[in-house]
Amino acid sequence: MNFRQLKAFNAVMQTGSITGAAKQMLVSQPSVTRLIHDLELNLGFALFVRQGRGIIATVEARRFHLAVESTFLNIERLDDLAASIRKKAVGKISIGVIPTFSTSLLPQVLGQMRRQDDTTHSIIYTHNTPAIVDAIRLQQFDLGIVSRSPPYVGVDILYQTMVNYVALIPEDHILAKSPDPIDLRDVAGQLEFVTFGSVYPLEMQGMDASLAEKFQSNARYSVANVLAGAALVREAGVPAIVDPFSARMSVASGGVMIRPIVQNMQYHIAIITRGIDMMTKETRQLADIIITAFKNDPIIKSAP
Repeated sequence: MNFRQLKAFNAVMQTGSITGAAKQMLVSQPSVTRLIHDLELNLGFALFVRQGRGIIATVEARRFHLAVESTFLNIERLDDLAASIRKKAVGKISIGVIPTFSTSLLPQVLGQMRRQDDTTHSIIYTHNTPAIVDAIRLQQFDLGIVSRSPPYVGVDILYQTMVNYVALIPEDHILAKSPDPIDLRDVAGQLEFVTFGSVYPLEMQGMDASLAEKFQSNARYSVANVLAGAALVREAGVPAIVDPFSARMSVASGGVMIRPIVQNMQYHIAIITRGIDMMTKETRQLADIIITAFKNDPIIKSAP
C-alpha cells in the first residue's frame, strides 16, 4: 500500500462516497475507484460494498480506518510542527561580527540584499573573535565573521584568507614623509606607537617577541579594539599597526595615511558556522554574499 491509496480510503470514509472523496482530493472518480481497488488487493479484504447507488464500509474497513485516521492525525501534527519551526527559524539570521566589519563590509552586504528586496531578518552582534567562536559553538549565532589566527575549534570554516597589517600614520608625523615600506626594527623603541600589548600579545599580529617588547616599552596607549587604536592615531598623533580595513576607514575620514611595513605580519579573516549541514537556506545565501564581497574587496584582491 502507499500514501495515495490510504489518502483515498480516508477521504471515502470521511465523505461517505467515491464522488465526495474525488472532490476532496481534486482528482477524478475513476482515480479514487482504482486507488481503493489497489488498496483492497494489497490488504486482502474488501473495504466497501455497494448498496443501492452508493457504497457502505465493511466491518474490516471501519476497524482499519481507526488506525489510518490516527496516522493522518499524526501527519497533521507533523505539519503543525514544521510550520512552527519555519516561523521560528526561517527568515532570521543571527550574525556575530568583529567591530572592524560591523561598520563596513557587513552593512554594505545587508544593504545590497535589501535593495534586492530580500526580507530576511538579520540580528547583528558585535563581539571579539573568542566570544563569537564560543557563541557559534553554542548555536547562539548562525554565522560569524572573525579575525585572529586559526584554528577555530568546534566550528566549520566557510571561508578564510589573510592580508598584511599596515602602519597607520598621522599626516604630520615624521614617518609620513616617505611612501616606502616601514621596517619596524628601525622604529621600535625609538618612536611611540599605539599597541595592543597590554591587552593581548603583539605576537598575535605575527610580530616576533623581541620586537614586540621594544614597541611595548615605549607605548603610552594600549587598546583592545583596532578601531579605537585607529582613532587614537588621528587624535593623539601616534602611529599604530592596524589591519588594512580599519586603516582604510580612517583614511577616508582624513588626517592619516597608510604605509606598508616590511615585516610579514598577517591579519586573518574567516567566516564560520556551527555546521554546514545545519545552515538554513537564508544563512547559506548570506554567507555566499559575504564571501563574494570579501573576494572582491580591493585589499584582498591585491594581497600577495
